[in-house]
Amino acid sequence: MKIVVVGGVAGGASTAARIRRLDEQAQIIMFEKGPHVSFSNCALPYRLSDCVNSDQKLIMMTPEKFAHQYNIQARLNHEVISIEKDEKKVKVKNLINNEEFEEDYDKLILAPGASAIIPNIKGIDQAHTFIVKNVADVSKLYAFLKEHKIRKTAVLGGGFIGVEVCENLIHAGYEVSLIEAMPQILRTYDDDMVQILHKEMMDKGVNLILNDRAIGFEGSNVLLESGKTVESEAVILALGVRPDTLLAKNAGLSLNERGAIQVDANYCTSDPDIYAVGDAIEVFNALTHQPMMLSLAGPAQKQARAAADHIYGRSVRNHGYIGSSCIQVFDYQAACTGLNAAQCEALGFSYDSVYIIPQDKVGIMPQSYPLHLKLLFEIPTGRVLGAQAISKGEAVKRIDVIATLIKFNGTIDDLKDLELCYAPPFSTAKDPVNYAGLVAGNLLEKAFHQVHVDKVRELVESKAYIIDVREEQEFANGHLITAINIPLSQLRKRMNEIPKDRPVYLHCRSGQRSYNAVMALQGAGYTNVYNISGSFLGVCLYEYFNDKTLNRIPIVTSYNFN
Repeated sequence: MKIVVVGGVAGGASTAARIRRLDEQAQIIMFEKGPHVSFSNCALPYRLSDCVNSDQKLIMMTPEKFAHQYNIQARLNHEVISIEKDEKKVKVKNLINNEEFEEDYDKLILAPGASAIIPNIKGIDQAHTFIVKNVADVSKLYAFLKEHKIRKTAVLGGGFIGVEVCENLIHAGYEVSLIEAMPQILRTYDDDMVQILHKEMMDKGVNLILNDRAIGFEGSNVLLESGKTVESEAVILALGVRPDTLLAKNAGLSLNERGAIQVDANYCTSDPDIYAVGDAIEVFNALTHQPMMLSLAGPAQKQARAAADHIYGRSVRNHGYIGSSCIQVFDYQAACTGLNAAQCEALGFSYDSVYIIPQDKVGIMPQSYPLHLKLLFEIPTGRVLGAQAISKGEAVKRIDVIATLIKFNGTIDDLKDLELCYAPPFSTAKDPVNYAGLVAGNLLEKAFHQVHVDKVRELVESKAYIIDVREEQEFANGHLITAINIPLSQLRKRMNEIPKDRPVYLHCRSGQRSYNAVMALQGAGYTNVYNISGSFLGVCLYEYFNDKTLNRIPIVTSYNFN
């Protein structure tokens, strides 16, 4: 069998390698229009800070290694320019000498990936602009920054690549402005969670500009819709990607309305001899049961293996994808899986969420950090729909656990019952994911009621009755401006001070003491009491960035972030 692969990075290279393991006799030819195959795409931003200290370390395989280790012909700087489906041939252009030739195939694998979005705005041709899509791109940017002794940079786009580029430029000593047209970076995170990362970026020196867009350039200075000008000597475009599917379109393969290649459960296209994997395809969302596009390396690797297996008659079970990802944002780990609140609302899910802040390990251990964990679950089934975690400690492994549970269609009852490893340096006896399941179970059973941190400003401004159950010294160090201090240790003796004829809202530092206070009040006959999810620590983090950037009057006397 003769296999032709279009694209030599994650999806294409992995498919080719899997085919070789299944069939030693197959002839495998892989065409890559770029100058490298099988490079570490996800590590590209880390070249800018010298965390990866050479371009060569980004390259995982070479054509010579493919030939010697796998007997695969990897041809660089070769672009497949057309597919003749009926004749089962592709037309290829050698980009070095511009010669064109045809190559026949028995099976064709398309893994063209996605192209960076380049905005068509005034002055862009005169600006020093760069993208970060491959090794050549990041090498060009790195060299320009060094050779021209650049100081001021601007990053357009607050997605994963934009944030990672921004962080690494800061580590390398550059001044950085990050410009995002939406009200937040990293749209897979909810507003109440992402504010932690907004604060972290501002604290680390990033000029973070949200809810504003670039409309032009003067040299490399960025002109914003608000009328502001951001000084810059080099601009990195990280505005997202679109599937690179012109080849598939011209061949008459089925595409969705956004231009992604439509595939069946086996990653076969509308032509039975052509498969497609990676960023260019449409996949199945296991939670929504709807198609989606997913530009992640992990799913691309799974698709590659499944496509190769199907070609050779091996069974393929496509369970769909839920979109699990993580990112380092300076001192914080951030990870998420499944659906966020905006997606749940757009899809019409009946859901609720919990926001808890336990420690990531036993509090008396060195480097024990607060873990901000948000869990979304379906009402009334308790099915876990998604989760987000942010911490200077172990956030990613908690999301890995919840992602695994979601793939098995787990519920909050399953989550609270998980038996996980425990020792003081690594976790707590009741792991944060167990804790999230327990709190969610209490909410589902209506054992108590809550309000979220995004409602607290409204409560303060409306003079709602808010009780801070922290101890007096904690209260003195910073509190909500309208809160009344009744420490949990004094609550039972002072219940006569608390009204029963109006709603009562309670908080502490992280939510546990105020939950205990809510239960005590309910046990004493109070029926209109609410725990503030996230409590004072969550409120401070939620409010801080907007307070500072919008010159807003704070609702706290002093912020507390510890």
